This record gives sequence, C-alpha cells and structure tokens, in this order.
Amino acid sequence: MSNKLKVSLSPHVHSGDSVRRNMDWVVVALLPAMLWSFYVFGLGAVIVTATSVASCIFFEWAINKFILRNSRTTISDGSAIVTGLLLAFNLPSNLPLYIIIIGALVAMGIGKMPFGGLGNNIFNPALVGRVFLLISFPVKMTTWPVPHQMTAYADAVTAATPLADLQQAGLGDLFFGNVGGSLGEVSVLLLLVGFVILLVAKVISWHIPVSILCSAFVFSVIFYVLQGKMPFADICLLSLKHLCAGGMMLGAIFMATDYVTSPMTHKGMVIYGLCIGFLVVCIRLFGSYPEGMSFAILIMNGFTPLINNACKPNRFAKEVKK
Repeated sequence: MSNKLKVSLSPHVHSGDSVRRNMDWVVVALLPAMLWSFYVFGLGAVIVTATSVASCIFFEWAINKFILRNSRTTISDGSAIVTGLLLAFNLPSNLPLYIIIIGALVAMGIGKMPFGGLGNNIFNPALVGRVFLLISFPVKMTTWPVPHQMTAYADAVTAATPLADLQQAGLGDLFFGNVGGSLGEVSVLLLLVGFVILLVAKVISWHIPVSILCSAFVFSVIFYVLQGKMPFADICLLSLKHLCAGGMMLGAIFMATDYVTSPMTHKGMVIYGLCIGFLVVCIRLFGSYPEGMSFAILIMNGFTPLINNACKPNRFAKEVKK
C-alpha cells in the first residue's frame, strides 16, 4: 500500500510558539531572583536549587521509563527544570538534601506524572511538593536563615519570616530583598523584573498577577479597617507589605500563571486571580499559617475547570444576543 500524505484541518500557519520556548523564557525570568538568592544565602541556595532541579529531572525520566514504560522522554521540554526551580524557590536555603529530594519526588510522582505529564496535571506540581513538605516537615520548612549570615550549607543563623511580624518589617527591605525567607521570597524588585520579561516575551498576560495583587491589597485593607485598631495610613502601608512579603509576588507571577492549571479566558483569569488574593488574605489573617499563597493557588487550581466552563468564549459564527 502506498504511503498517503495526511493533512490536518486548517489553520496551517505556525505561531512559532512552543513548550520549550515558554519554559526557556520562564527560566530567564527567574534568573535575576535566583542569582540574588545565591548572593543573599550563599552556598545553601546553590545546593538547594541544584538538588531540586536535578531531582525533578531524574524523577520525571525514571517515572517515564520504568513505571509508565514510555519510550519517548519528556525531560527535553524544559518543564521539569522549571518545576525544580519553582520548588527550590519555595524552600529555605538550609533544608536537608533528603527533604528536597522527597519534595521533588512528590512534585513529579504525585503532582504531575500520574495525570499524564505536562498538560494534564490538575494542580501545580511545585506547589504540591511544597505543601507536602510544609505539612510533613513543618519545623524544617519554617526555619529561615538570616541573610548574609550563612557561611556553609548546614551552618545557619535562623530567624522568623517577616510575615510573622509584618508590622516591624521594613517595606524597603522587603522590596529589595534584605530579609529572610525562602529563596524566591527575598527580592520583590527582581521578581517584578521577571514579570516584565514574561510580559515582553508574551509568555503570560497581566490578568492573573494584577488581579491577585489588587484583590489581596483591597481585602487586606477591608479586614484591617473592620478591626478598627489602626489609622488608615498605617493600614494601607501594612496592606502594601502583604504584597511584598512571603510568596505573594512569586506565586502571583510565576505559579498562579501556570498554563495548565489556570483558566484559559481573560475573564476567567481575573476571577481566578481575585479569588486567590481573597484566600491569601483570609489564610494570613485568620488561619494557622502566616503564609497562604501555596494553599490559595492549589485551592483555585481545583476550581479552574469550573471557571473555564462558566467563562466559555462564544463559538465562531454563533449568533450573540444583543
């Protein structure tokens, strides 16, 4: 039988976009904050990042080859590297190696590969790994080295996160990155540089990050006003600190915008972002954890199919009621 040329349906114009291109741009956007974390936390940050990335790549390859029995490897698309970097950005720089490896195993083995790999996962894999570690190793995961005090990987002077006492934290220190915390929490300025890179490269749109930050600011102001304990100027300053502290910027820019687990339409993205901002403030002000970004994003990941269903765009050639 002769070979036949099979042609798919139109359109046939290629946009030039690809998974690998988008992942490469995410890595580029993360570089400024990553290099700053190396400067602030030294050798520990380098070890945590390298271990997380290498572990995620290995577990994706191993699960594909030995469990799923797939002949085609998927590590070349760059998604495992991005997951490893984002997981590292959610970890303190003095975390023991075995805990990092467990987090990578959970991220890839529970958060990503069982659903069929990239494009099929329901929840953000890096956040699945992070939340698992936070629940399983709460002391290790909430002990942050003091900036510029770490001379070796296991030799660290620790302190509480600025979220534990947000009123005493300096807004300038939070913005420029002279505070303790996870690797990706130390410089709002450089995370915003990454945001601009992703926007210029058209990897993400502004809808999710801006709606998260606006929602978090507005609801924190509302809750503080209802408490009636501070002047309005102090309330606005404290609400602004909420945007700069913890994983707010990292989550809003790099994690909530994940293509697979976020809504597809702009309207859906705004709804998704507004809900995340509201949940973060509720968890921070009324919950047991000072940080709520990971939980808020994972909760809204679960609602993404419902948002997509409610915000379907009009079909081509469908008559629209005026």
